[in-house]
Amino acid sequence: MASLVASKEKMFITQTKLLNEVTWKTVMQIAKKHAKSAAQHLSRLSGAIGPERIYADWQWWILAALPFPHLVRVLDCFFHEGIKVFYRVALAILILFHKHSTNQNSEWYAEATKNGVDHAVDKFCRNMPASPTKLLRTAFSIRALSSQYISRVFIKTEMTLKSKQVITGSRLVRSRSSDNLPTSQSQVNIQMMSHTLTIREGSHSPGPRALSMGVYPIQAIKSQILDQSESPRSSHLALWFPFPNAVFSDQRQHSSDLRQKLFTLWSWLPVRITMYQPVLLYTTEEHGCSLTTFYVRVEHHEPTLLMIKTCNNEVFGAYCSTRWFERNQKDERGNRQAYFGTGETFLFSLYPERAKYPWVGCSIGADGKGEEKVSHASELFMAADSKMITIGGGEGQAIWMDENIRFGKTDRCSTFNNPPLCPSGDFEIRVLEVYGFSGA
Repeated sequence: MASLVASKEKMFITQTKLLNEVTWKTVMQIAKKHAKSAAQHLSRLSGAIGPERIYADWQWWILAALPFPHLVRVLDCFFHEGIKVFYRVALAILILFHKHSTNQNSEWYAEATKNGVDHAVDKFCRNMPASPTKLLRTAFSIRALSSQYISRVFIKTEMTLKSKQVITGSRLVRSRSSDNLPTSQSQVNIQMMSHTLTIREGSHSPGPRALSMGVYPIQAIKSQILDQSESPRSSHLALWFPFPNAVFSDQRQHSSDLRQKLFTLWSWLPVRITMYQPVLLYTTEEHGCSLTTFYVRVEHHEPTLLMIKTCNNEVFGAYCSTRWFERNQKDERGNRQAYFGTGETFLFSLYPERAKYPWVGCSIGADGKGEEKVSHASELFMAADSKMITIGGGEGQAIWMDENIRFGKTDRCSTFNNPPLCPSGDFEIRVLEVYGFSGA
């Protein structure tokens, strides 16, 4: 419990139906690659049920079915090393089940044939023939199954499912793990209610509204970047960021084009992040132009949203999925990691062009077949030291800023396959703003 409370990492199992489906599909994908024989065996035994229904209960193999001594050992490792332990143990269960049910005369093959492979796997876990030590040894002997690889498969799967839901409105596979979790439709209802109430209240509301069902707390944020006006009198724009869209309360003379930019930027954020209140962590207008100050104010926040306004009034930036403190992390040899971050990082441009540039790995299917197509040069998300900040790499840097946060450059890069974010390629920074998300 002390390990759970003290941990700054995200260690818990996800708690929405969408992300629950992402977890079991992630197990299915990594099993096809790292426990191939076991996955094929499970598919053959599943018959008309299909392997999807079996994988959907993968968490219950561990948390509900394993004998208590096994569960204690697994959770001990989980507290120490995080969610990757559950994925490894799930694959270990499949490998051991395959080993004990291959023979058609075996007890477990007969159980799968008679009562279905889903019941057979559950019963196998409850009567686990391997000791806790052997179970964990099997789990941790799976080669090349890194946390980074699991994270990549997870993110690809999540983005694929989100895209399918938006396009087709497809329903999620039900499992015991998702019976009481919020549905996609309930989230949509909350979004619609929140948006409707915001419009109904308008700009003449007496003050911050009281909390009610479907309405999330909001607060004003001042931004010089998102205000395209050149008038000193209107240099600060009060923006309102509720869930899930950015809706602002301000004088009517502010253009509808600005409102659309805010809606667009908010819609690009991961859905789970739109639940949190954005907070201005750093701005060159108030905190000065120094990387040292930038790191002091920003480095422990995850994720962050960087927005740059150039002296030519171009507006662009990046959503950075990982703490900037990771620049200090060292590899197994004691050397600092040159690049860090995950595929959830993306670039964006708001003015004069409006565009989002996600990681190129997102365009590769989540079936695992295209894994080798993502080169190392396409996984250079974030880099930083005392002299510079870089976002995106490989054949160029998408965003580079100097230590004084005054000058920068932008090129096409392999990570995001983006064009230069401003026509000249080189830019002078008028304002840099960095937002965090309270509670994220």
